[in-house]
Amino acid sequence: MSAPLSGPYAGGGHVVKIAFIGFGEVGQTFAAEFLKFRGVSVSAFDIQFAPNGGLLRDRAEALGVEAVDCPSEGAQGADVVISAVTADQCEAAAVTAADYISAGQFFFDINSASPNTKRRAAVHIEIAGGSYIEGAVMAAVTVPKLQVPILAGGDGAAILATRLNALGMNIKPVATEVGRASATKLCRSIIIKGLEALLCDCSAAARDSNVADDVYRSLSETFPSIDWPSLALSMRERVEKHGIRRAAEMREAADMLDELGYDSRLARAVADRQEIGASVKSTR
Repeated sequence: MSAPLSGPYAGGGHVVKIAFIGFGEVGQTFAAEFLKFRGVSVSAFDIQFAPNGGLLRDRAEALGVEAVDCPSEGAQGADVVISAVTADQCEAAAVTAADYISAGQFFFDINSASPNTKRRAAVHIEIAGGSYIEGAVMAAVTVPKLQVPILAGGDGAAILATRLNALGMNIKPVATEVGRASATKLCRSIIIKGLEALLCDCSAAARDSNVADDVYRSLSETFPSIDWPSLALSMRERVEKHGIRRAAEMREAADMLDELGYDSRLARAVADRQEIGASVKSTR
């Protein structure tokens, strides 16, 4: 990780306050890393914050994050507002933010939404005078944390990347227009989330038919570089833990396919399977 911030950023001043809308896995992971830098403060709002405590609010405060009761409160004085809600709330978060975003304030939308959803979100922020930057998080954040690859698009993407990369992020500007980063992310998601759904069904059927070893052995002959039993287990665990969020992302991918004129039924079936996988764990 970079050394704590001590000098000015290229293209502007210091980033001294970051505000999160949404404080799930991504928000918590990023916030903990940002707070390792001297002079940086973090606020967060989440609809699950209880007014007088609660698990998620307590977790935020334990990290040193200012937990606020409304997003506008957290955004006051922030250099960057990071939207990290669920995919289906992406545009709604931008609509709300348009009421309080300050002129020139960065709104970094890292939700896994379709290109058109991101474009609509951008309009809300830019009409209000903010600087909308789309972000596409290209891998799970658990291990790389701030170093997870993020593609960025928008007029100010290069400036924001310079500033946040100085705080340990790994942002790559790919376009000055909004949509390209999200399209890259969701095309990848069709494969990753689809494979998760397929492996959940394959492993369950193979186990119940008492042929799991034979199936994995056959798969290994075709794809020898993959440890299929381990992959099946890890993908099932991902679906059980994150299936609701992943289902929302896959419905955004399906919307993208519709907008491009392709059949989205398979993507929507994957979304349904992700959601079912998450509900399986909740009933155990």
